[in-house]
Amino acid sequence: MSQQKDTRKKSVIREWVESLLIAFLLAMVIRILIVEPFKIPTGSMRTTLLEGDIILVNKFTYGARIPLINFRLPGIRQPKRGDVIVFIYPLDEKKNFIKRLVALSGETVEIKNGTVYVNDKPLLDPIFNQRYYYNRGDFAQEGQKIEVPKGSYFVMGDNSASSQDSRYWGFVPHKSIVGKAMFIYWPPQRMRLIR
Repeated sequence: MSQQKDTRKKSVIREWVESLLIAFLLAMVIRILIVEPFKIPTGSMRTTLLEGDIILVNKFTYGARIPLINFRLPGIRQPKRGDVIVFIYPLDEKKNFIKRLVALSGETVEIKNGTVYVNDKPLLDPIFNQRYYYNRGDFAQEGQKIEVPKGSYFVMGDNSASSQDSRYWGFVPHKSIVGKAMFIYWPPQRMRLIR
């Protein structure tokens, strides 16, 4: 009888350990390949994202990066202008940044009188033309037109007055993109899709 209880106890413990291990592995696969939470640390994306917002970043849209082996799975689509993206900061690979994609590979970018021009045309979409963009940094001097290198992107924060972005440090290589910001899930009163 005692031996039967011990066997049953070991079986229950084993089931719990297996269940926890499977749950952990599934969580890791989901976090690496599908979606990952990020907390917004600064006001560089105000008013789209506020300090302390916790967002979900979709990794499979552009193709998830597999850690350690430097491999990217095929994505559903390429990044496009207006997407809010999370990427590895080019000047410190231990940090992730979040900004809005402004210009694609091969396009030219210029800021004139607070308006962003891509290929000599003003960006008229409300996500761009309802903000004032400042000529700051080495890559956005007044009268300066910058061409985005092949395989890279030009990104800026929605709060142009308070954003360290491509205007200061240059371009985001495609390989550095972590994913597309898709949803604010905390705090509850700010829950919504990110546009």
